[in-house]
Amino acid sequence: MKIKNADAVVIGAGAGLSASAGFTYSGKRFEDIFPDFIEKYGFRDMYSAGFYPYKTLEEYWGYWSRYIFVNRYQNAPKSVYNDLYNLVQDKDYFVLTTNVDHCFQKAGFDKNRLYYTQGDYGLWQCSKPCHEKTYDNEAMIRKMVAEQENMRIPSGLVPYCPVCGAPVSMNLRIDNTFVEDYGWHLAASRYQDFICRHKGLKMLYLELGVGSNTPGIDPGHGRLRCFLL
Repeated sequence: MKIKNADAVVIGAGAGLSASAGFTYSGKRFEDIFPDFIEKYGFRDMYSAGFYPYKTLEEYWGYWSRYIFVNRYQNAPKSVYNDLYNLVQDKDYFVLTTNVDHCFQKAGFDKNRLYYTQGDYGLWQCSKPCHEKTYDNEAMIRKMVAEQENMRIPSGLVPYCPVCGAPVSMNLRIDNTFVEDYGWHLAASRYQDFICRHKGLKMLYLELGVGSNTPGIDPGHGRLRCFLL
């Protein structure tokens, strides 16, 4: 088995991996979670509904809090990530992923061996952004979900930047406002160090669920300075 014979394993994971774990964004799962938004707006999937120009921040966060809760703070319906962890847990591994649902860490992967290149559903940032810092949103998201009514959260729960007062946004790489915070740069550095430390050894590159929207492992990715075998 190639994993067994490898000195180290780099996992490159895209959206298809989470889809195989049951984190689907359309169909029955979407219909069960967002029947009210579907009835009002005719949405067909979670992803496109997230870009809808809601008239108020209360309704915007009514949608997004529910979206984040089910895709970030609930476990995946299927054991795909746990099964993958069981395959590599005794190996020297590192994970490079464009997924933002944190399924790797929830399955037991070491957080110091994870590089979430495109952000995290569990983090907020200033929408401008006025500074390069992110904020954990779990407590507020759970409160928003618990207290929302008629597809809206209470006005007092609408989140704003603690520095400049602008609305917060998701820490997702969807435009040029994406914040690469200290944790992002630290993960990039750890990935670079991992690649450099294993230069010349038997490295297995395991790409899972990648496609045109979630590109695979790129030897020139990030700030790597070592040649990848």
